[in-house]
Amino acid sequence: MAAAPDTSLNPRPAVVARRETWSPAMGTKSPPRMQFMSSRLVPSRIAVVGTHLPRQCGIATFTTDLCNAIAAAYGGGGASVVAINDPQSSYTYPTRVRFEIDEDDISSYRAAAVFLNSSNADLVCLQHEYGIFGGNAGSHVLQLLRHLTMPVVTTFHTVLRLPDLNQKKVTQEIIERSDRLIVMSEYSSRILQDVFGVPGEKIDLIPHGIPDLPFMEPDTYKDSFSLQNKLVLLTFGLLSPNKGFETVIRALPLILSWHRNAVYLIAGATHPQVRAREGDRYRDQLQALAKELGVEREVIFHNRFVTPQEMASLVGSADIYITPYSHEAQAVSGTLAYAMGAGKAIISTPYWHAAELLNEGRGTLIPFEDPAAVATAAINLLNNDVARQVMRKRAYSYGRRMLWKRVAQSYMSSFARAGMRRTEPADLRHSVQPAEGNPAGRLLSA
Repeated sequence: MAAAPDTSLNPRPAVVARRETWSPAMGTKSPPRMQFMSSRLVPSRIAVVGTHLPRQCGIATFTTDLCNAIAAAYGGGGASVVAINDPQSSYTYPTRVRFEIDEDDISSYRAAAVFLNSSNADLVCLQHEYGIFGGNAGSHVLQLLRHLTMPVVTTFHTVLRLPDLNQKKVTQEIIERSDRLIVMSEYSSRILQDVFGVPGEKIDLIPHGIPDLPFMEPDTYKDSFSLQNKLVLLTFGLLSPNKGFETVIRALPLILSWHRNAVYLIAGATHPQVRAREGDRYRDQLQALAKELGVEREVIFHNRFVTPQEMASLVGSADIYITPYSHEAQAVSGTLAYAMGAGKAIISTPYWHAAELLNEGRGTLIPFEDPAAVATAAINLLNNDVARQVMRKRAYSYGRRMLWKRVAQSYMSSFARAGMRRTEPADLRHSVQPAEGNPAGRLLSA
């Protein structure tokens, strides 16, 4: 089959696009429509729809890491990407990003579907999070799904136990238009089955991927951050008010009464959506709280979006990693998975993902918004080197099953099942509607 022309979609008319073919995930020059691997049909050309670095977003990091893992495991260019841009933004993407969707421009979703259908992509993998798509409850993404002709596999990064009416309607249609669903926790799988009526056989449970990090002692990394002779408590990730950083700051005076050399390192920039609404007000509040409690010198802000290289060193420097999130309904935490992969002693509130990952002594669970519990758990771990090391080794051992190489293999198996279910156009469950109007972007000749 001849390769269809490829362009970059950008609703901004000044952008000039290239005309080239779609990169295969498998390392062959002229792959067939489907390839066999382990006696299964595996799509050779995959399109991932989601955010992508350099956009500062947890989904962007995930999409980037997933595409890198597929490329590393299967050769070629890995998966190609249709990237979602937030309003009034522009990013310098790598070449794998072939289209850009303007979050609030519904016509760009339809135009992306036109592109995907005219390309030779075998399968679309949608990274779903309500907040990255425009429309009520992210409903604009339905305009993309309604026009696609190839199988769709959706990864749900958030699964709500109590969705509002709009969230439930959007989620139900995504489920109906997806050939398979991927979740990262047993709890999310149960919600899809109990709340949304999804058959269990349609769901693949694949953990959040993590890099293959060595098991190292924290002192190895502390010099890089001028933290020699410090006991480092670390939280990293984009700052937003629901992350519970203030709980740990309130715990510091008691921790310092036992360990005067303890510091709390908060690594990460303010979440871009939060910064757009209110600037750095939350960070200012945290700094004011630290000053009020007399611990401003022990609270260290690493105020920037962390690169993968910095992340490895930052997490490596931690004696204890803390996720003090304020709400139970946190379906997945990439930072928690990363800390486990680095073999950290972990303290966390019992949100859904943490309750599963930190079971069987792989971490310490504490109540929500309870500074005294944070302090007690931290002091106990810092006082007991043996217990801390045992917890670290359990976390590291468990994390080996979450390495990106294994996650990429699991994704490809899920893609194969989707391809086997629907390999011919006649098998489509939904009629394909023609794109309406004049889609955003232009197809430019070479």
